[in-house]
Amino acid sequence: MRLDLNSRLEEHLFYILAGIGGLVTAVGLVAALYMEHSGHVVTGMNNQVVWGIPHVFAIFLIVAASGVLNVASIGSVFGKTVYKTRAPLSGLLAIAMLAAGLAVIMLDLGRADRLVVAMTHFNPTSVFGWNVILYPGFFAIVGLYLWTLMDRKMNPYYKPAGFAAFIWRLLLTTGTGSIFGFLVARQAYQSAMIAPMFIIMSFAWGLAAFLIVQKSMFMWNDIQLHPQIRSRMKNLLGTFVAAVFYFVMVYHLTNIYFAKQTAFEEFILLSGGIYPTLFWGGYVFLGTLVPLLILFVPDLAKIRGSVFIAASFVLIGAFSLLYVFIIGGQVYPLEIFPGMDVTSSFFDGQIDTYVPSLPEILLGLGGFGIAFTATVIGVRVLKFLPQDDIHKLESAGHMLD
Repeated sequence: MRLDLNSRLEEHLFYILAGIGGLVTAVGLVAALYMEHSGHVVTGMNNQVVWGIPHVFAIFLIVAASGVLNVASIGSVFGKTVYKTRAPLSGLLAIAMLAAGLAVIMLDLGRADRLVVAMTHFNPTSVFGWNVILYPGFFAIVGLYLWTLMDRKMNPYYKPAGFAAFIWRLLLTTGTGSIFGFLVARQAYQSAMIAPMFIIMSFAWGLAAFLIVQKSMFMWNDIQLHPQIRSRMKNLLGTFVAAVFYFVMVYHLTNIYFAKQTAFEEFILLSGGIYPTLFWGGYVFLGTLVPLLILFVPDLAKIRGSVFIAASFVLIGAFSLLYVFIIGGQVYPLEIFPGMDVTSSFFDGQIDTYVPSLPEILLGLGGFGIAFTATVIGVRVLKFLPQDDIHKLESAGHMLD
């Protein structure tokens, strides 16, 4: 009788969660249709700021989708048994988040049907053209990887499939970072640091997203994560967060070293209003220092739920950093003639402004609705819940390797 009651409660909770996710997705779709019908005038974008807040959501989802698959790679490529049980959930999240991110980008462009042109007329000299291959390839390889994990007949092939998924996700994140790294028409971009920086950002943000989903699933099923596994995963998250901070600092120090970038760095780090506030307050303080303190100060790390809180702060820092990087990089004008003042009727040489509109925000949230709904349904239909055989791991010595 008690089992039947629990089963009914879980079923009702599933429908509630799926309904919430579906509603958020529907609101995002309506916002996209409204912007497509009304045009750019109802958004905060203009001729200079052509990537708005939806692109912040989309780039986060795409980068985190690549990074969340790293959890599976640690198990299959590097042989860490503790992470192997998390590989199916890792693959599911990777597919769901990438699909959500691409959906937001396509709907934000206004003419999603033009994707057919990019798919049928491949341009090998364009970074965007490369991504037309990298994104579908990611779906195919991760789908095959999940098949090798879920089907016993395919289990002998899970290591080669995992290795292929690991290599492909590195290529995908490199391609995403190269969109900015190869872009010469923006003062903030065009740097060889951006591609590797995006890779390490994917490690941190993907793991943070995974830990939040894992904690939520364990709470849903009344399961406690083993302390040793929790300790290992929190230390890994802290290492990735510190590595992201290192790369971001090197990126900005490199820009400061070059005279042509000094004015931009002064704007983005000191005088740019909302952008220095988000960088120092949102990313450095809330997204880096606070999580590192929570994760590595013993008294704080022992508190129940502290890893979940730290991961949440990491994601707050991720959005802050991306907003500064994407939006701040566009509002600052390209310095075509260093040392000269450039003025025209087209606002050349002028710092622009951008205020996100409600439809843009709703479209971005709709992407999260897609990822959330797909994850909830996937976890319900298939066995994606990580289940650790602690006694088996301890006897084999895997808890300490």
